Amino acid sequence: MAESSAQNRKKKIDTSSLPQAFEPGKMPPQAVDLEEAVLGALMLEKEAVNDVIDVLSKESFYKEVHQKIYGAILTLFAESKPIDILTVTEQLRTNGELELVGGPYYISQLTNRVASAANIEFHARIISQKHIQRELIRISSETIKDAYDETTDVFDLLDKAESSLFKVAEGNIRKNYDSMTELIQQAIKQVEDLSHKTDGVSGIPTGFHDLDRVTSGFQPSDMVVLAARPGMGKTAFVLSLARNTAVEFNHPVAVFSLEMSSLQLVNRLIASETELSAEKLKKGQLQDHEWQQLHAKIGKLADAPIFIDDTPALSVFELRAKCRRLKAQHDIQMVIIDYLQLMTAGGEKGNREQEISTISRSVKSIAKELNVPIIALSQLSRAVETRGGDKKPQLSDLRESGAIEQDADMVMFIYRPEYYGITTDEAGESVEGMGEIIIAKHRNGALENIHLKFIANLAKFANLETSDEFHFNSGEMPTSDEFGNTTQIRKSRMDDLENDDYSSNESAPF
Repeated sequence: MAESSAQNRKKKIDTSSLPQAFEPGKMPPQAVDLEEAVLGALMLEKEAVNDVIDVLSKESFYKEVHQKIYGAILTLFAESKPIDILTVTEQLRTNGELELVGGPYYISQLTNRVASAANIEFHARIISQKHIQRELIRISSETIKDAYDETTDVFDLLDKAESSLFKVAEGNIRKNYDSMTELIQQAIKQVEDLSHKTDGVSGIPTGFHDLDRVTSGFQPSDMVVLAARPGMGKTAFVLSLARNTAVEFNHPVAVFSLEMSSLQLVNRLIASETELSAEKLKKGQLQDHEWQQLHAKIGKLADAPIFIDDTPALSVFELRAKCRRLKAQHDIQMVIIDYLQLMTAGGEKGNREQEISTISRSVKSIAKELNVPIIALSQLSRAVETRGGDKKPQLSDLRESGAIEQDADMVMFIYRPEYYGITTDEAGESVEGMGEIIIAKHRNGALENIHLKFIANLAKFANLETSDEFHFNSGEMPTSDEFGNTTQIRKSRMDDLENDDYSSNESAPF
């Protein structure tokens, strides 16, 4: 008998230790008086429902009877029927729920609590906020409960929590419409602002003159996909782009590197900025004048508003949260993701194509929400390698999902002929040290091929000079220091490296 009592006490202790959805002695977040006011206003003015239909759902209401009443109102709205005390009462009677909500008397009392629907949208948003608070408490308590369960897979738990929070955010963040008057005024102001610019760049400049000429800079809310086979220089290109945007134009840039560490990226930027070879920086074998060159040229890069996050296996939920934080704290103007296929979708796992589709769609929605261009790097399939001819990539080569092509506002490919042993073009001109940016999709502009020079030992792309100083045949490329002096950069054995992006089983140049 004593043993049985001890077991009962143990059971009671175990039960009390489980997390509860709401703490004892505390009421869940709610605004019942506002719920009554909103429901009353909906039955007083027929147009009031239009102000709250995209703010409130049935679940937004705390009291169950209010959920049923609002459900009846939604039914009437969907059937284009008038909404008033009599029609709502009749709809509840049809649903068999009239007595459950307190009968006709309770319905009539709701309209006595409010004089008009003047502040209904404001009241509705407070109700929605209380609902979000309750959902956060529910999700958190479920996560705590599952975390105490030793049989729970921790990564499944992370996915579940992440997915639940993402659904709360997506279900409650809505953008209001803009009137044509407001949009026309914004468009005219934009045209007036552009008329004062001499470079014709309306978006975020890249520092690559020909690319800016075609795109007018990367436009806010655009998703730009940059795709190439390993070794073509995707990371080198976006680092050059980030450097130009941040250093030359002082636009803050966020870089999410899922493959390389932040220190590796910084070392690459240092090599590019100081024009010191990666090999020397890796070994630290610098002569006295090179140390002076390093310290003299590193200043602008050190002050550049570039923010690097090297979190591996980044999920779209984490990306959204980090981007929002960077936008609020540093007003970032462009986001770079290196690269798309290394991200995770979070939530329930499907096949890889579905997951990439979810990631692509989410990246586009983040670009729209923050009103910044997002440059997302992507891998190409091996079909490029098996094709004959010049092996130039095409849209069908985008790896794992056609959704990437569909969601992207612009798709660009990097193509370096000498990677495939091609040294001359169709006209017999040398293409050594040349990179080509192929704009294969451009939702708001022209399709063109942009030629840049690729400086291999600096892992850097630069504007292609038309002067005779650039000797393609010799593989020598002139660069200018801050005093305008021209020096020759010779080809490096890094040209022969198979993978410019340096996967995890390969050694990086530094």
